[in-house]
Amino acid sequence: MPDYHNKFRDFLERRELKLTRSRKLILDAAFELHEHFDAEKLHDSIRGMNVSLATVYRTLPLLLEAGLIQLAMRSEGRDRFEHILGHPRHVHWICEHCKAVNETDLDLLIPQLELASRAQRFSIKQISISIRGLCWKCRRNANDSQ
Repeated sequence: MPDYHNKFRDFLERRELKLTRSRKLILDAAFELHEHFDAEKLHDSIRGMNVSLATVYRTLPLLLEAGLIQLAMRSEGRDRFEHILGHPRHVHWICEHCKAVNETDLDLLIPQLELASRAQRFSIKQISISIRGLCWKCRRNANDSQ
């Protein structure tokens, strides 16, 4: 059984909830997607398995609270998530023109953020950094058209 199953089951048990078949399918689908996803994309990945979109929407907050997924960004009016258990923390570079999302490791910034948090007497629970701008392709195309 994958670690994320155990972590989610333990989380649910503490709240006197069960790891139902539907929740397990949603959990597995979230960890099988190796890209940012919204509720609809997650639901599409388990289409035909008799899990409603409403159940997906009700399960996402549980996965968030359990620390298995995080809100990666809000794009085109939708929350986009990613699974995080066992993945390094990273920065999202979001192109405002083509909507491409690239990621880079956050390791170089973490010591500075921790130093700043100590100065603020702040306890970091989660770090999520998104930077918006133009990717090199869109920037080049904008320069070519001038």
